[in-house]
Amino acid sequence: MGGQEHAVLHLLYARFWHKFLYDIGVVPTKEPFQKLFNQGMILGENNEKMSKSKGNVVNPDDVIDSHGADTLRLYEMFMGPLDASIAWSTNGLDGSRRFLDRVWRLFITEEGELSDKVQDTDAEELQKSYHETVKKVTENFEALRFNTGISQLMVFINDCYKAPVIPRDFAEGFIKLLSPVAPHIAEELWSKLGHQETISYAEWPVHDESKLVEQEIEIVLQAMGKVRAKAMVPHDASKEELEQIALNNEQMQSWLEGKTVRKVIVVPGKLVNVVAN
Repeated sequence: MGGQEHAVLHLLYARFWHKFLYDIGVVPTKEPFQKLFNQGMILGENNEKMSKSKGNVVNPDDVIDSHGADTLRLYEMFMGPLDASIAWSTNGLDGSRRFLDRVWRLFITEEGELSDKVQDTDAEELQKSYHETVKKVTENFEALRFNTGISQLMVFINDCYKAPVIPRDFAEGFIKLLSPVAPHIAEELWSKLGHQETISYAEWPVHDESKLVEQEIEIVLQAMGKVRAKAMVPHDASKEELEQIALNNEQMQSWLEGKTVRKVIVVPGKLVNVVAN
């Protein structure tokens, strides 16, 4: 990581010293870095470069005092693509704090205890959402797309609020995903879940690809080539099962009443078209 303004001096000096250390056998590699990524610049709220003379500098210490270190860290990661230069927004900072507050209220009661909503259960409601979140967050973080990874964390929290219970495994997995961008609240939640060791040594969650498949999908039911109805069906339904679903559908039956079915065309996962006259 390094800004373009610093590439000439800092990068040059770092490479010089590393190559010297390599020549004398202190380090095993010729180069100090595998990859250089130039991040964008955080501008003032007026979209100008921050400068004391312009009076648009944001003091991190003030932000930490008012919103907390996790909020500052999360907001900077969520501002946008890492290589983009983006103006500071107090509203955006407030939004990041609200998200962390929602996370805390989801898992912790007003008395400071772990919520009864977190249970040792294999409930199915959050299966797809959780494994999709693990997959997307992992891929986005590895690619330095922190803003899109955080967006998926927000999606999962919304799903958790809608679900009647949250499996403990999913709660723990989410907190692990949150820890790189909000380490303090993640550490506290990890402790509330009964762990004595730090979350820093916890194994990163792994998604189950089979859980990403929709158990039910929507297909189109057609009669004489025109859409007459839609139906939710098992994702692995056979052609024969889809044909029976179409023929037994009330809306389809009203269109087919008094007609003779000549042919049924089934496109698994998409549609069933009944030809009749």
